[in-house]
Amino acid sequence: MDTTVEATDKFIFQLFKNKLPNTFIYHNYTHTKRVYKSINEIIENSQIDVKDAKTLRFAALLHDSGYTVSRENHEEESVKIAVDFLKKQGVEEDIIEGVKNCILATKFKNTTPQNELEKIIRDADSSHFGKDYFEEASEFLRQEYISQNIHNYTAEEWLEENIKVLVENHQFYTDYALKNWQPTKEENLSKLLNKRKKNKEKFQKEKTKAKLKAKYKNDSPERGIQTFYRTALRNHMKLSDIADTKANIMLSVNAIIISLVLSNLISKLDNNNYLIIPTALFVLFSAITMVLAVIATRPNVTRGEFTKEDVEKQNVNLTFFGNFHKMELDQFEWAIDELLKDRNYVYKSLTKDLYFLGKVLDRKYRILRLTYTIFVAGTIISLIAFALFFYLEQ
Repeated sequence: MDTTVEATDKFIFQLFKNKLPNTFIYHNYTHTKRVYKSINEIIENSQIDVKDAKTLRFAALLHDSGYTVSRENHEEESVKIAVDFLKKQGVEEDIIEGVKNCILATKFKNTTPQNELEKIIRDADSSHFGKDYFEEASEFLRQEYISQNIHNYTAEEWLEENIKVLVENHQFYTDYALKNWQPTKEENLSKLLNKRKKNKEKFQKEKTKAKLKAKYKNDSPERGIQTFYRTALRNHMKLSDIADTKANIMLSVNAIIISLVLSNLISKLDNNNYLIIPTALFVLFSAITMVLAVIATRPNVTRGEFTKEDVEKQNVNLTFFGNFHKMELDQFEWAIDELLKDRNYVYKSLTKDLYFLGKVLDRKYRILRLTYTIFVAGTIISLIAFALFFYLEQ
């Protein structure tokens, strides 16, 4: 490496290290060295004289130095830095002028290069389009735009942007680039097009899937029927649990009342005859309340059997254990298989289960209502009796 070129390389490395913000994920020293390497590829495989080669190497190393000053018009800033540095290095004026032109040629990417040097620097600056690391470099550039709040491209938007650049806004100019980089560029473009196609297919598939799912969810009566049975049966079971809890409360409260009465009042009845009737009423109402609470929760005894004819005529509800608990396993499995063959039989069984659960609940709540009524009335009557007999005794 020429000593002045080597000095330029060291200068750029220190300049980027000290002054380039870390948000420059793409336009940094790594990119500069890639452009420099691509310049050398073209130089080594083309008929270029020593002075032009030196000009190109300087331009490759210095073309993005202006990013340390400003992103806007960084090419002009790069020219200022390059001219100042190269003059200090004693580089010839015609080489410096060539470097200036090459750097400015990277700015107007939609214009045609004016000479061979401009073609070479333009091809080298965009050589990543024709390299295997294109996807990696492209993603670095996207992240740079995002980190600097220039444009928050999504992955899909960036894919479209890359396709547009490769198809419409870029071309290689030198023979070496056209021969060696163009085929890889076309492969990269093909990958992007295939990716876009797959994304569209995936999007369409997901859209169709979501549409069908929504249609099934909204239009299918089957789902609505299942939801109805599930909700109704769950609500009935909750109501049954509530009824049992209320009955247990009545049992517990009145058992405590009777225990207290027997332990405290019975022993005092010999000397307080006027307490006999109120105490008897109190115990009687409590006992009636307990009996009704037990009746409310008392299970019904079922025969637990069914016949083959019952299943064939769909007269047995196989969703309730009381209709099959005495049957053999093989008979029950056969009956379930018959049940599952006919959707209407399934719904009919669920309907029966729902209906008889409702009948059980009706019985429980009627008895519970009577139980609470007797408990309240008995408590009031007993208290009045205690007060009345106590008053008459005075």
